[in-house]
Amino acid sequence: MAGLVSIIMPSYNTAYYIGDSIQSVIEQSYTNWELLIIDDCSSDNTDEVVAPFLIDKRIRYMKNERNSGAAVSRNRALREAKGKWIAFLDSDDLWMHDKLAKQIEFMENNAYYFSYTNYFEINTNGQKNGIMVTGPKKITKTGFFNYCWPGCLTVMYDQNMIGLIQIADIKKNNDYAIWLKVCRKADCYLLNEELALYRRGRTGSVSNQSIKTLISWHYKLYHEAEKQNMILSIFNTVRNIIFGLYKKKIYVKKVRFEINLME
Repeated sequence: MAGLVSIIMPSYNTAYYIGDSIQSVIEQSYTNWELLIIDDCSSDNTDEVVAPFLIDKRIRYMKNERNSGAAVSRNRALREAKGKWIAFLDSDDLWMHDKLAKQIEFMENNAYYFSYTNYFEINTNGQKNGIMVTGPKKITKTGFFNYCWPGCLTVMYDQNMIGLIQIADIKKNNDYAIWLKVCRKADCYLLNEELALYRRGRTGSVSNQSIKTLISWHYKLYHEAEKQNMILSIFNTVRNIIFGLYKKKIYVKKVRFEINLME
């Protein structure tokens, strides 16, 4: 369907947050979307929280038969997606109300097939913590192998151009695994506006993990998802660490305000 945006939302035990994430989609000024929620056998009351939203026929709620991880959930949602545009929003993150409209306009006006935006960080209570994250204006294939510059919640690509993406069953960094496939077909461009809110600090989130754990996940990404040999996987992991430090210095910026998003 021309202009339809398929929004990929894996969920697992985020009942406390997922209602706000869904609401931020419903409130988009761009209304031609479908929201594909894939629940990975949550043990909390996610079902109860999501149920009232299903009156909106644009929202599709699916459940995995067994706990399988975000890669399996994202693959399933991507197979189900009907849209020209593919966008991503995790079940604890949020979008500004004009995120889709501005990003689609940006891509259509410039004939871009792959893009991302800036985002603010928020804490578990929904308050901005004074951090804004941006990135390079253009990311090539080499740039993506250097580092995962975009926040998952900001990425959009043209499925008509890129085609169906399916990734290896890795437990973490599976969004990065998607970008490494997409970047082989299109460069990625930055829409230099803050259009999303990334929730940092939630128990179980990637941002809460130790450096040692993050390094092991990067190695598995290259070795298992990209099928690289041990030497090349180690090289790319080290390369990733170096550019990660560069990102923190250049593209992670402090801003002066703090707002309670939930007010």
